[in-house]
Amino acid sequence: MKRRDEGHAEIRAGVRALCAEFPPEYFREIDAKRAYPEAFVEALTRAGWLAALIPAEYGGSGLGVTEASVIMEEINRAGGNAGACHGQMYNMGTLLRHGSAEQKQRYLPKIARGELRLQSMGVTEPAAGTDTTAIRTTAVRKGDRYLVNGQKVWISRVQHSDLMILLARTAPAGAGKRSAGLSIFLVDLREAVGRGLTVRPIANMVNHETNELFFDNLEIPAENLIGEEGRGFGYILDGLNAERAIIAAECIGDGYWFIDKVTKYAGERVVFGRPIGQNQGVQFPIAEAYIELEAANLMRFEACRLFDAGLPCGTEANMAKHLAAKASWEAANACLQFHGGFGFAADYDVERKFRETRLYQVAPISTNLILAYVGEHVLGLPRSF
Repeated sequence: MKRRDEGHAEIRAGVRALCAEFPPEYFREIDAKRAYPEAFVEALTRAGWLAALIPAEYGGSGLGVTEASVIMEEINRAGGNAGACHGQMYNMGTLLRHGSAEQKQRYLPKIARGELRLQSMGVTEPAAGTDTTAIRTTAVRKGDRYLVNGQKVWISRVQHSDLMILLARTAPAGAGKRSAGLSIFLVDLREAVGRGLTVRPIANMVNHETNELFFDNLEIPAENLIGEEGRGFGYILDGLNAERAIIAAECIGDGYWFIDKVTKYAGERVVFGRPIGQNQGVQFPIAEAYIELEAANLMRFEACRLFDAGLPCGTEANMAKHLAAKASWEAANACLQFHGGFGFAADYDVERKFRETRLYQVAPISTNLILAYVGEHVLGLPRSF
């Protein structure tokens, strides 16, 4: 596939060089064992790529979400899975934008050096689902501590993180604003697990470490409250725009991987005396997926540009995530379909990447929520939920 001038050439070259040290066989073996790509994440950390968003004063690169998205794109474009480590990119932003000076000085340099991992965020609950304002996990202050009780579900990378951002209710839900009474805490998982926090892994379709969490009088120091009590929902939303832009970039990376893979195969695979890529029934779906991918990529960079400029970008971030997830899924379908039976063979890596990119139709925000957001906040239609 011909590549246009993509920009950020130095970052792309650096990440591609690192990824080249971890060939498809590495990720294939990790997937087969349902293991965590520890060596890969360590290499990314040592090279400083996971500290991209941390300001230079704390030992990071001080780059923007645009550059962070390019890093994550290149990981997926090389055949890897940035889902193993992308949490550190956007979870750290909650601490950076809303943490106290003491909290930032205490944690950010260690995160930048790789001494601490902040890979996990505890928001979703079984009964609430995507209705975050309906969460029931409580944090009640007792002197210099908060006691946390409740349950979370689909909380990723807990077993491979030292710290977790936690959203809990510090005041009952009232008749006023639904988002009131929610607060953000920084949980030290090294101290919490087994001392009020129980982690139960969830086996799932993708090699994506995710868990149920059970809180039973977990004690959190009051100093671990991030920002002001009761304003946590706004803090979370602030970070979700970055999350969606970065996830969009990962889908873009997946999409280009699928397009590269299937165009090469379709040009070489000969059936009935001609390359299958000569047939319009093969060629057109691939071309359609590529066109959609290019359009999604433009929206991704627009969302990143607005975020980095400190401008409102909720609409663009949501649309970028939706378009990119949809485009990568169309590319994945074409790639699997035109590989025929070989698409299901683990050695071709198509089925692994197919499963990985399918996740983003559902998480971290479902397509229905994005469409509802656009319907209400952009088109002015009545609120659906």
